[in-house]
Amino acid sequence: MSMQIIRPGLLTTVQDEGRIGYRRYGVPVGGSMDMFAARAANILVGNSRHDAVLEITMSGPELQVQTNQLISLCGADLSATVDRQPVPLWRPVLLRAGSVLKFGACRHGLRAYLAFAGGIDVPEVMGSRSTDVKTGFGGFHGRALGAADVLDTGSIQEQVRQWMRFMEEQLGDNKSMVAPAWLLSERERPNYYGKAVVRVMQGQDCAEFSAESLDRFYTEDYLISPQSDRMGYRMQGLRLELDRPLHRLSEAVTFGTVQVPADGQPIVLMADHQTIGGYPVIAQVAAVDLPILAQARPGSRVSFAEITHEEARDLYIERERNLRLLNQLIRRKMAEMEVIS
Repeated sequence: MSMQIIRPGLLTTVQDEGRIGYRRYGVPVGGSMDMFAARAANILVGNSRHDAVLEITMSGPELQVQTNQLISLCGADLSATVDRQPVPLWRPVLLRAGSVLKFGACRHGLRAYLAFAGGIDVPEVMGSRSTDVKTGFGGFHGRALGAADVLDTGSIQEQVRQWMRFMEEQLGDNKSMVAPAWLLSERERPNYYGKAVVRVMQGQDCAEFSAESLDRFYTEDYLISPQSDRMGYRMQGLRLELDRPLHRLSEAVTFGTVQVPADGQPIVLMADHQTIGGYPVIAQVAAVDLPILAQARPGSRVSFAEITHEEARDLYIERERNLRLLNQLIRRKMAEMEVIS
C-alpha cells in the first residue's frame, strides 16, 4: 500500500479530468474543479495530465505514506505540514516512508490538489477515475475518503524513478522531506488572490435581459451563496430580469454556463453540473477563469467582466502553451538532477 487515511478532512475525493463522451447519456463530466492546479500538480511529479489526484476541500485530511512518495501540492494553501515542518506548495516534494502529512487552517483558496508520482490507482469507470459523490460511482468506492481507507499509486515512469532515487540520497537520516529550491511562480498561476474577477462571454439569451439587468451583471459584485457546491455556485446580488417571459426547451449546458432562474439570482454551473438546462443563459465563463471560481469560498465576492469569444480562445491557447512549457521544463529538471535544498 502507498498511503493510509488517518482522518479524512471535510471532503477529500479522487478526481481527474472527468468523463468525456457520456453527456448524451446524462452522465456529467465531473472531474477536478480547479483543472489548472490539478494539472500543475501532476506535471510537477512527472505524471500524465490524465492521472488521478486528491481534491481536498477547505479542511484537509491527515494521511500517512507507507513508502517514499514524490508528491506535489497545488491550489489552496491549507497549511500542510510533515513532522511540523511546512510543506512547500507548487513544487515537487519527496516524503520519507512513514511520514504523516497533515493539514491545518485554510489560509487562502478553497481546494488543494495533492498529486502522487504514478497517480492514484483506482478503477476507471466510463474512462475516468473521478468520484461522482451524488451518484455514488468512480473514485474510491464512489465516495469521499474516510478514516482507515488505503490508497495505492500507479506505475512510475523510469525518469521519475531516477529522480526520486537522487532525491532520496538528499534525505539523509534526519529529514522527513526534501524539495527543490524552485517552484511554479505566482505569475504563472491564475489570479487566486483578492476579489475574484471572472471573465465571461455573452450567453445565448443575453439579449433577452433588460438593459438595466445587463448593466448590473457587469458592474455589481455578487456574493457566493453558502448553498453552493461542485454542481453549481449560486450568486447573491441585485435581481436580473428578462424584458419578457422566455419559454424554451432545455438545451445543453457546460462548466461555466451562467443561468438565471426565476428568482433573478445567477447560478454558475460547476464541474458536476447537469447535462441540460432550461433557464435563460446570460453568460459563459471563459475556461481560463474557471479555476478562479473553483478557489472562491462561499461568502466571497465575485465580479464579471465581458470579453469576446476570440479573447477567450487566445487566453486558453496561451494557458495550454504555458502548461506544455512547464511540462518540458520539469522533464529537463529531472534529467539535470539539480541540487536539492
